[in-house]
Amino acid sequence: MSQSVGEIRGQFRALDRHHRGLPVAYFDGPGGTQVPEPVVDAMADYLRHHNANTHWNYPTSRETDRLIAESRQAVADFLNARPEEVAFGLNMTTLTFHLARGLVRGWKAGDEIIVTELDHQGNVGPWEAIARDAGLGLVRIPFRVEDGSLDLDRLVQSIGPKTRLVAVGWASNALGTITDVRVACQAAQARGVVSFVDAVHSAPHLLPDVVAIGCDYLGCSPYKFYGPHMGVLYGRHTLIEALDIPKLVPAPNASPERLETGTQNHEGIVGTRAAIDFLAAVSPAGDRRASLAAAYQVLHQRGMALFRRLWDGLGAVRGVRRFGPGPDGSRTPTLGFVVDGVRSSEVARRLADEAVFVSHGDFYATTVVERLGLGEEGLVRAGSACYTTEEEIDRLVAGVERLG
Repeated sequence: MSQSVGEIRGQFRALDRHHRGLPVAYFDGPGGTQVPEPVVDAMADYLRHHNANTHWNYPTSRETDRLIAESRQAVADFLNARPEEVAFGLNMTTLTFHLARGLVRGWKAGDEIIVTELDHQGNVGPWEAIARDAGLGLVRIPFRVEDGSLDLDRLVQSIGPKTRLVAVGWASNALGTITDVRVACQAAQARGVVSFVDAVHSAPHLLPDVVAIGCDYLGCSPYKFYGPHMGVLYGRHTLIEALDIPKLVPAPNASPERLETGTQNHEGIVGTRAAIDFLAAVSPAGDRRASLAAAYQVLHQRGMALFRRLWDGLGAVRGVRRFGPGPDGSRTPTLGFVVDGVRSSEVARRLADEAVFVSHGDFYATTVVERLGLGEEGLVRAGSACYTTEEEIDRLVAGVERLG
């Protein structure tokens, strides 16, 4: 039996907040979701009762080791990976920069990296930096402005003898477009090319499966799926073991700790496990992985029903332009739009006055906004989460209608 939206909402104390006398409707999940009480409780319990550094021979240190190992297993279940393939870090961007520094040590001037115009800068900037420093070529794959989709055929055709890495996002954080990353990763694998998948925006909506995708590396951020501000990096065990990663000499040299620089955010790691277990509890179906699969199916159906309501509602408002595929396309329940004659920052401010919280700007998807010709103001972005209701969708649409 799956939890109802009401049962889910009851676990988020943030939803008790009011602004100007109205209950807050949070549509800013693509930038960071609200956090349920089980996650807060797990982090507080760790700090109150188990706080210590790792690998020492006293109880709280051993308890910290155990809790980190349990959290690593939870993330492995979430990704369909092995615990020794899961590394923790500050955020996905920092982990990607760290990985890039290790990978480039095995490449030479003239080698190429493939990135896409649809991606967040977290999956572009690190590769741009090492390409500049090491004299590598950077191949940029365009997206189609008319529907926000990536030119996947062109990506596959661009993989050549000089290609060393294909970096591709699973879903656009600005437009919600989902890309079939399996095609890109399998094409890379067939040519002996390393693949990296940015799953930051997709992970709250599409249950990751690194085996099915066939990727070599994958990054995601627990704070986008009801957890704390953390980053997670998956890497194939054999690749991590062989990686010439920058690290301190006395630091652990085995996978995955060799990817983790310095003392980690232990309470965040514990909170990440709690976030995954929160999601699994939405629709219990046996073990953790099976429960996650069932929960994601339920949440996807709910999310897309809400998205259709939002897409149709805003489509009926004069002056609103929506971007990305429609509700029958391959997408997440995240919508980027603009209101003609009203700056995106002003749209966000006036909706906030009605306790409807949306974000605006480029969301670090700078090339997307440039290609759409939207200037510095960028898009207004509204994303549905597991706690979003139909009534909140209607409040958002009504608020946009009142802007005219």
